[in-house]
Amino acid sequence: MLSLIGWILFILALMLSIGLHEIGHLLPAKRFGVKVSQYMVGFGPTLWSRKKGETEYGIKGIPLGGYIRMIGMFPPNPKGPVEIEKLGRVGTLIETLRETSLSEIDPAEEPRAFYNLSAPKKLIVMCGGPFMNLVIAVVVFFGVFVGIGNPVVSTQINSVVACVPTSDNPEGLISTSGKCDDGVFSPAFAAGIKVGDKIIGVDGNRVNSWADLNFRSRPGRTVAVKFLRESQELTATVTLAAVKVPTLDANGQPTGKIETYGFFGVSPEVSYEKESFGFVLPFVGTQIRQTTAAILGFPKAIFDLGKQVVSGEERAASGPVSIVGIGQITGQIVSAPDESIKGKSHSFLLMIASLNMSLFLFNMIPMLPLDGGHIAGALYEGMRRNVARIRRKPLPGPADTAKLWPVAYLVTILLILMSLVTIFADLFSPMSLG
Repeated sequence: MLSLIGWILFILALMLSIGLHEIGHLLPAKRFGVKVSQYMVGFGPTLWSRKKGETEYGIKGIPLGGYIRMIGMFPPNPKGPVEIEKLGRVGTLIETLRETSLSEIDPAEEPRAFYNLSAPKKLIVMCGGPFMNLVIAVVVFFGVFVGIGNPVVSTQINSVVACVPTSDNPEGLISTSGKCDDGVFSPAFAAGIKVGDKIIGVDGNRVNSWADLNFRSRPGRTVAVKFLRESQELTATVTLAAVKVPTLDANGQPTGKIETYGFFGVSPEVSYEKESFGFVLPFVGTQIRQTTAAILGFPKAIFDLGKQVVSGEERAASGPVSIVGIGQITGQIVSAPDESIKGKSHSFLLMIASLNMSLFLFNMIPMLPLDGGHIAGALYEGMRRNVARIRRKPLPGPADTAKLWPVAYLVTILLILMSLVTIFADLFSPMSLG
């Protein structure tokens, strides 16, 4: 049930992000007088719609995008009417698309066509959507770090693992009879460590942070653990268990090597310390750089993911995920049994902010059908007109972006194929938060 709630929250957040993205296009378009006939969140069959003024507002069944329909997205052919039957396949595609776009324009409303806007106004309309996603990301990042805070691991005990983990009992759960299946209690459990105790020293050395414990590097060592319990200092001498686990590389892939580490058997209490306003903007800058690098490496990452799925290899933890995968992870966040409401909210909101950051940067790629393709067309149009002004030549007409749509279809097919690979991987080899 909690996992389902996570899915519902994610879908609602996704639709809200898409809806605000389209509002980023809608408001400046209407402000500049462009006729907007439709505003839709989602694709596919219409679930609900209502017409207000000249615009139909609605929600469709597949929450994987959205759109606004502005009249005159493509200008008339600058060479005048052409005979489509005399054109090749590409020319026929372009002119058919152009005629479909122009057929939506009532002659009396032709001045309100999108192609009649100046280049700066076109830029504002097309940048409005991605910019809205950037605003959402920044606002949510502020809410997370300034409102909730960053997680800080303390030395206070949040939980005690009863048994030393094994391949048959990786979570170290105790049996209903109160015994461990292999007869080995964890050092902490055997020593009587309880939830709420606070570790203050190890082998006579004061402990200020969880990292100071350094149990992991001491398999089989006997250590003296000093801890506080209700203001009383106690000491327990324990022998750390030696646990063997496969090592992973930076991408979460098994290296084939086995590591032996020391195991005490406790998990720490996590508190949240609020950050200052000055923390957020540098963090946003880092996110932009990292997300840009991830987008540039996306084709290779998809290729690697496809190989992993086909060969049955362990999936890279840092690899790409689809909307399905993000929904799965959101379900895991909400249903995590040992996580606090604050912790779940922190993880969920960070994911939504990161998603909006990705939507912002992905839509700025200068290729149709993405917003960045129309932005590139407006920049090209503005550059041509500025050159014409400098040379005192007649101003050229709107940029003929219809000519780019054969490439846009190829880009669309490529995006669909990449989406299918990630969805297939998420369905049959889903990501896990561990």
